[in-house]
Amino acid sequence: MKNTAKDKDLIQFEEWLNSFLNFEKLPQKNMFWLDTMQHYCSLLDNVQDFCPSVHVAGSKGKGSVCAMISSILEVAGYKTGLYTSPHIITFLERISRNQKLLSKKVYKKSAAQLKECVEKELNSTSSKDRRPITWFELVTLYAFLCFKNAKMDYAVYETGLGGRLDATNIVNPKVCCIGPIELEHTEFLGDTVEKIAAEKAGIIKPGTPVFVQAQEKDSVRKVFINRAKELNAPIYFVDEVCKCSIKYTSSHSFKQNSFMEIEIKSDFFRRPVKTKLKFTGDVQVNNAALASLAVKSMLPDIDEKIIEKGLARASLPGRFELSKPPRKFKKCLSIIYDGAHTFNSISLTMQTVRELFADKKIVLLFACARDKDVDSIVPLFKNRFEKAFITIPGLVKQSDLQKVEQAFINNGIEFSADSDFKAQIVNALTFASQTKSILLITGSFYLVSEAKKCLGQ
Repeated sequence: MKNTAKDKDLIQFEEWLNSFLNFEKLPQKNMFWLDTMQHYCSLLDNVQDFCPSVHVAGSKGKGSVCAMISSILEVAGYKTGLYTSPHIITFLERISRNQKLLSKKVYKKSAAQLKECVEKELNSTSSKDRRPITWFELVTLYAFLCFKNAKMDYAVYETGLGGRLDATNIVNPKVCCIGPIELEHTEFLGDTVEKIAAEKAGIIKPGTPVFVQAQEKDSVRKVFINRAKELNAPIYFVDEVCKCSIKYTSSHSFKQNSFMEIEIKSDFFRRPVKTKLKFTGDVQVNNAALASLAVKSMLPDIDEKIIEKGLARASLPGRFELSKPPRKFKKCLSIIYDGAHTFNSISLTMQTVRELFADKKIVLLFACARDKDVDSIVPLFKNRFEKAFITIPGLVKQSDLQKVEQAFINNGIEFSADSDFKAQIVNALTFASQTKSILLITGSFYLVSEAKKCLGQ
C-alpha cells in the first residue's frame, strides 16, 4: 500500500486532483447537478456501467453496508470494486478491491486516461459553457476507470453527499440500498428529514429493487414508498422483511476484532444467517441484514454460508478499529481508532466502549472540527476515562481548541491540551502505556489519519 501511495506519478496525479478542490473550499448549491458527470462519462464511453453495481446512500452506516456487500461478493468469487469515503492515509483507499489497493499499473493507467480526457476538454471552447468539474466528480470518474481497467466483476458505490445529484448517481445499479435518514448537510440537502430523504431517494432507478433501513418517522418511509411507486421499483424495508438479533461476545474475542454474534431471519434466505461481526454497535446487525438482502436480490442462489463468511470478514478502517500499539508502548492494552465525529456516532462509540470494556481502564485522545457541537458531545465522556488528551485534528480541518477545552472544564473532566497533535498523540499513548489502559482515538477521521501516520500504522 505504501509503495503505491508514494509512487511519483501518482503523487503528481493527486496534486493535479487537488487543484480541483473547489467544492470543499467554496461550497455552492448550484455546483450540484449531473450534466458534467454525464458529459464526461460519454467522453469515456460510459465507463460507469462497465460492470454490474450496487448503489448505497443514507445519513449513516452506508460505509459499513458497502464494506459488507463487497466482502460477500468477494467470498462468492467475484472481483469487487469498492468506492467509499473518507480515506485515512491515501486517497487511493477510496478506490479498492474490497479494501485492498489495486495494482500500481491500474492506478497509473487510469490516472493518465482521466487527465488526458479532462485537460483536452478544459482546453476546448465548449468547456466555457459548462460548470467546472469538482474534485469528488473527478475521483468518481477515476474510480470508474480503475474498476474497468482492473476488470472488476461488480462494483459497490457509496454516495458522497445526498443521492439525487451526487456524482455517483450516474450509475445504473442492479440494486439500491438506503440507510437511516437524519438531519445532515442541511444547507445542501434540505432542512427537514423528509427533504433529505427525497434527495436520498434520488438513487432509486426504474424497476430496480431498493432495500431501505428502518426509519424513525413514517413520513420518511412514505417518501421512499412514493418514489419507488413512481418508478415501479420493488421496495423492501429491512425491519419488515427481517428479524434480527444480536449478542456481544466475551472479552476473549476482542483480540480477534470479533465483537458480536448476529442472527438474521428472513423469507429471502433458505435458513437464518448466523455469524460474527468485526463491527460494533447494535445498528450493525441491521446493516448486515441490508447488505445480505442486497446481494441475495442480485444472486438468488448464493449460499447462506458465503453470506456468513463475507459478513464475518468485513471491516472498515477507522471505525472502531482495534490495533496493537507500537512495541515501545506495549503496556498499552490496545488502540481503538474511531472516526466518529457527530453526537450520534460518538454516543454509539461510547455505548460500545461501555459494553465491551466495562472492566478496562481507558484513555481518550480527542479532536474535532470547529463546526462540531462540543457542548453536546463532551458530556458523553464524563466518568469514563482515566484522563483525556485533546488537540487539533491535523492541519487540514479548522478547529477551535479553546472551545473544546472549555467544554471539558465545564464537565469536570481531567484533560491535557496541546495544539501540537503529533506530540499529543505520543503523550496520550505514553500515558495509556504507563497506566496499562486502552487508548481511544476519536472525534475526527483527520485525527485518526494523523495518529496512524504518526504511529506507523
